Parts: sequence; structure tokens; C-alpha cells
Amino acid sequence: MTSPGPFELEHRVLKALLGAWALAACSAEETAAVEAHLGGCGPCADEARRLREAVGLLQRPESLDLDPGLRTRVLESCLHRRPPRIPVPDWAAPYEAETARLDALLQDIGDAEWHAPVRLRWFDGTGPASRRTTVAGVIAHLLSVDGLVAAALGLDDPLAGTTAESATPRGRTEAYWRDSHFPPSRSVRVPWREQSHQLVRTVSFTGGAGQLTVPYGGCELPLHDAMLERAFECWVHAEDIAKAVDYPYEPPAPRHLNRMIDLAARMLPAVLTARRRAAQASPARTRHLVPAGEAGRSLRLEIEGSGGGEWLIALDSPPLSASLERGETHGALASAEHEVAHVALDGVEFCRLAAGHVPPEEAVAGQLGDREAIRDVLFAAASLSRM
Repeated sequence: MTSPGPFELEHRVLKALLGAWALAACSAEETAAVEAHLGGCGPCADEARRLREAVGLLQRPESLDLDPGLRTRVLESCLHRRPPRIPVPDWAAPYEAETARLDALLQDIGDAEWHAPVRLRWFDGTGPASRRTTVAGVIAHLLSVDGLVAAALGLDDPLAGTTAESATPRGRTEAYWRDSHFPPSRSVRVPWREQSHQLVRTVSFTGGAGQLTVPYGGCELPLHDAMLERAFECWVHAEDIAKAVDYPYEPPAPRHLNRMIDLAARMLPAVLTARRRAAQASPARTRHLVPAGEAGRSLRLEIEGSGGGEWLIALDSPPLSASLERGETHGALASAEHEVAHVALDGVEFCRLAAGHVPPEEAVAGQLGDREAIRDVLFAAASLSRM
């Protein structure tokens, strides 16, 4: 049985259908009739070609950039079908996610953009500070400081063989920059990415290495918190790089952002105590000092938006040199019954304050209560930053 051919239409009708045909709006029968006609009518064929080209100009070009959420969706789908034999610990997931996001950004930039100028910014305790470098120099900085975690885990230290005289993040970075034979270039991406993969693999196999701590030159952080701190700095510097190369960059996933905010909030009492020792904050209210482990005056930190929540910050902990040096937050307990101030901030704004990218005086979205306590906590938050 033979299939029926296209039904017959007059020339004027077929010509009137050319616009609809170019937009793929004809029925199947009309499309077959028009295309059969175009094979034998030169004027209509020329008109059809011009209409198709015009339709192409009217269509919005699709972005060649991958959806930033594509990687997460693919991984979630894969893991749903086949869970990993050795999963990444939940506390290391922010570091894995932020290093992967930054690596995706680096993959998209050209050779010349690796030398684009970047100004690293932080708060030195009394005011803003900065250091000029390049995109490649920022990755070298991340490589150098991540090396503290690598060394604590028994992995290779990228500064082995250099003249680094300090275990502080800034000292290590300056040593790496100084001892490099040439200014950092895109070649630094490979050792940085390999190191980040090694860190994630190692903590996944070890499950956290017990009570392992990571030294930061004047204090120590538990491994869980050190990995979270590295995730935070990776995001902050990824934003620095994205700004330098004019590339859009989104904040971390809300659940990861919440963990970063929680770490900063837990560290605030110890930083506040250190600032008082350095005469950079108002003295503790002696009449309110309480023994370690008991409730004292507190400030309520309310974080709004993505990754938000509420934290109570103890204000008048007695000086405990041993616990401060170990990175612990022992001292007076925060208590809602002794709340004297309330500060409200957007989540991303608070993180940028903790990164030293927002002056403390400009960071508050809302405040209520003891102004002195509010000022001290905001400056303590900014003092969490460093190069």
C-alpha cells in the first residue's frame, strides 16, 4: 500500500504559508505541501530561506555556561542509584563543594586572566588591611594554607623545601610567593586541586582522625572546624577571583552557609577575650564575670536569609589563656535570661563581615540594646578575618 502524497494547494496559498512554515507552525500536511512546492518554485524557495534566517535572528541565544546546579543534581542522582562505598563526611562536604565550584570557575578563564590583579582584604584588629596579588597568587595562597591541614593529616606539605619561617597562614603564603622561581601562573591550579582531592579522600577514609587538631600559628582548630574554615576561605577568595575576571558567583548552599556562620559564632567569645587582652575592646564588666560553665551576659545574633538562625554570644567570659590557645570556647555560658543586646544581619553580609570585606560600622541591619556590647561583637566578628 503506497502512502498518500502531499495534498494540492494553490500557489498563493502556499506562498502565504511560508511564514508559518519558517516558524514550524504548519500542520504536517501543510508542511509536506510547502516543502514539495519549494523543490520546484525558485522564488518561493528564496523567500523561504530568507524567512528561516530571520527566524534565527529572532531567537534568543542560549548560554553556553553550564547550569551551576548541574553538578549537584548529577551527583545526587548517581548517589541515589549507587551510594558511595566511602562517603565524604558531612562536615567535609562544604569544603568539597567550594573547591569544586572554584575549580569550575578556574576552568573557564583564559591564560591572561590568571594574571588579573586581585586585592586580598581583611581586618587587622583595628582597621582594614589589604595585599595586592593576582588570580594565580590567590590560588597559591589557598594551596599554602590548605597545606596546614595536609601536614596535620600526614600528607605532603606544598611548602616543603621552602624557607617558610612561620606556621601562620600569612607567613606560609608570603614564603610561597617569595620562594617561587616565577610569579604564580595557571600551573598552580593542578597542585591546588590535587591537594584538595587528597584532603577529601583522606578525611573520608579516616572518618575524622579522632581528636586531630590543625595548628594555625597561634591557636589550633579541631579538624572538623579547620575543614569548614578552609571551605569558608575558598568561597571568599573565589568571589575575589570572580570579581577580578567579571564572572558571576553565587554564595554557598544554605546548609553549608549555616555551618560557616555557626563556626564564626562559636569562635566569637574567644576572639572577644583576645581583643580585650590587646586593649582593642571595652573591658569585661567585672561585676558580671562568672565562673566558667555558668550563665553570663549575652548578645543575641540573629542571621536572616539563606543559612540563617540565632546564636547567643557570651560577653563576659573570664580570661582563659589555655583554652584560647587551643582554640576552645570555654568560659561563661550564653544565656537568654541574661541577654543585653540583639543584632540582626543578613547571612551573606555576616560572612563578608567575618571575612573583613565589610567594615564593622556598616554591617548592622538592626540592633537593639547595649551599644558597647554590639560594637565589641561586630569588631570581634571582623577580627576573625586574616589574609
